[in-house]
Amino acid sequence: MSLYRIAIGTPGEASQPDAIRAAFAEFFSMIIFVFAGEGSGMAYNKLANNGPATPAGLIVASLSHAFGLFVAVSVGANHSGGHVNPAVTFGALIGGNITLLRCILYWIAQLLGSVVACVLLRSATGGMETPAFGLSSDVSTWNALVFEIVMTFGLVYTVYATAMDPKKENVGILAPIAIGFIVGANILAGGVFDGASMNPAVSFGPAVVSWSWTHHWVYWVGPFLGAGIAAIVYDNIFIGDDGHEPLSTSDF
Repeated sequence: MSLYRIAIGTPGEASQPDAIRAAFAEFFSMIIFVFAGEGSGMAYNKLANNGPATPAGLIVASLSHAFGLFVAVSVGANHSGGHVNPAVTFGALIGGNITLLRCILYWIAQLLGSVVACVLLRSATGGMETPAFGLSSDVSTWNALVFEIVMTFGLVYTVYATAMDPKKENVGILAPIAIGFIVGANILAGGVFDGASMNPAVSFGPAVVSWSWTHHWVYWVGPFLGAGIAAIVYDNIFIGDDGHEPLSTSDF
């Protein structure tokens, strides 16, 4: 895949009203998603008195993240595309669907949204810990890296197929549902091994608020690699040169 599809953007793009609205959409969507996902884990820990992980807890995490992401993508789709994930934004950049400057704007909004959601959770729960993502005792960083790469590949591939492919028909609400479902399914597959983040912002907020950074790099490198591979594969095999049009100032 050539780099010509990666557009830098114009210097004044970050100050354009549509770009600012898009960033706010990502910010609020991320608050919605992280508050629901992280909050459900905290609620389950309270009910279980911080007991050991159970199959019920895994199912709760899967459902809360699937439902939360479905809503977060849906409410942001009309303004920002509903990325709600720095890795998804990176995948969109690789495929030429967003400019680099707007990509950076999205990343800032997404990371801030995650931190704000975790601060709100800690405040609302009277100071309960917002657990940071971590590896299970018998899981190596290499194992976790592979999990994050493969799971994020599936997520971004789904985003491309349902939301970014110019040849898709009007799928309407199907795209947010499919995106929520793949995240929920991946949590069932990888949650007990490394937490199944697939989203650097989702990992970043709890890490900042709890100030726990052990193996945190895995939750950046894995998702970005998986997103980049998915973008290259889908773009080259299913979209191709004929499916691309030049980005306008309103594209994201």
